[in-house]
Amino acid sequence: MASAAEQLAANLNLGVFSKATELKNRIWFTLGALIVYRIGTYIPVPGVDASVMGEMLNQHGGGILGMFDVFTGGALRRMTVFALNIMPYISASIITQLMTAAIPSWEALKKEGEQGRKKLNQYTRYLTVFIAMVQSYGIAVGLQSMHGSFGPAVPNPGMFFIFSAVVTLVGGTMFLMWLGEQITARGVGNGTSLIIMSGIVANMPGALGSLLELGRTGALSPVFIVAFMVLAVAVVAFIVFVERAQRRVHVQYPKRQVGNRMFGGDSTHMPLKINTSGVIPPIFASSILLIPATVLGFSGSNAPGWLQFVGNQLSMGQPLYMVLYAAMIVFFSYFYTAVVFNPEETADNLKKYGGFIPGIRPGSATADYFDRVLTRLTTVGGLYLVAVCLLPQILISDYGLPFYFGGTSILIVVSVTMDTVTQIQSHLLAHQYEGLIRKARVRGKR
Repeated sequence: MASAAEQLAANLNLGVFSKATELKNRIWFTLGALIVYRIGTYIPVPGVDASVMGEMLNQHGGGILGMFDVFTGGALRRMTVFALNIMPYISASIITQLMTAAIPSWEALKKEGEQGRKKLNQYTRYLTVFIAMVQSYGIAVGLQSMHGSFGPAVPNPGMFFIFSAVVTLVGGTMFLMWLGEQITARGVGNGTSLIIMSGIVANMPGALGSLLELGRTGALSPVFIVAFMVLAVAVVAFIVFVERAQRRVHVQYPKRQVGNRMFGGDSTHMPLKINTSGVIPPIFASSILLIPATVLGFSGSNAPGWLQFVGNQLSMGQPLYMVLYAAMIVFFSYFYTAVVFNPEETADNLKKYGGFIPGIRPGSATADYFDRVLTRLTTVGGLYLVAVCLLPQILISDYGLPFYFGGTSILIVVSVTMDTVTQIQSHLLAHQYEGLIRKARVRGKR
């Protein structure tokens, strides 16, 4: 993140930024929208005693709900109108992507251009409403059965409470979906990702304060805290390095003669990321592995013996959990990469526009070449995700760190920050080009 910011400052001076009025308006709009989001994470759902939910998460925070609360910035713990956050929209988007690869009619819509994308986006919105309704109904029913040390979570249970809770939570999710689209259109872009990142970042000051408090009381040595800070910076630098790394496939376009003139003959490259699948594999893997721990947390002592055994073996920090977590990350890396990148389609598009890879015949040979390259890149990317995601498990289980460091959270924060810096760079460059065009027009009129 630091290197990206330094590069931005080096390439574009402050004078250009001060003149980019549109970019400043976009930044202010983005900040205002994120402030509105953070205010909404403190507006409670009517009829709920949020302290019971917080007490339950403190006791059984090692399941899916604990990870979900990190993404919501504490909104789930406080049981607010944004308790579901924008996660139903993320789930709907992933399902739409998977269905696009499985359903031929949806795949045809994807190839239709802007109109097809609009229709797929509409399907995603409908699916978001359905997922949010199912999740909010489950939360409402679950809240009615919760009891804390100070009483029930819902003092007045019933159908009216379920209806009001579902409407409130679904409305909060739909508002965040609209807010994310507004940030993308009128802000600096990446609206959905910025909302998730702001929720994760909101937990960091409190977590850092807890770490320093352990150092003050002597639970952790100052040397270990300093070493942890250095390790955190090194992990961020490593993530930035890998996320920016590319395998550039050389592509050549042949020359063609039109009349007496020669056209074409250009050469370019096709960038392939090492981590094509992004943060999806860790999210899928952790969600599946945390299901037994979540069920066990709700069941308590009433759970059957086999479920208690499985839940204990699959709890965070256990060897079986580590092995399965690493294996599932690698598996989902290959699976999701196969969904988002189609070698045959890429080779056909390249052949259609006359491009070819030097030394590789167009068509099926090019598709096989892309498949080989992508398989090797995905292997390296999967191992990279395993290393980043297992590090926090080791730190928490062996050294008792009080918060979740690394893994999915830090991947999201670093990736979104890099994308946001790239968006700001593109807006500044566009402003520079517009200034040059205006100057050229003025000189041409003279």
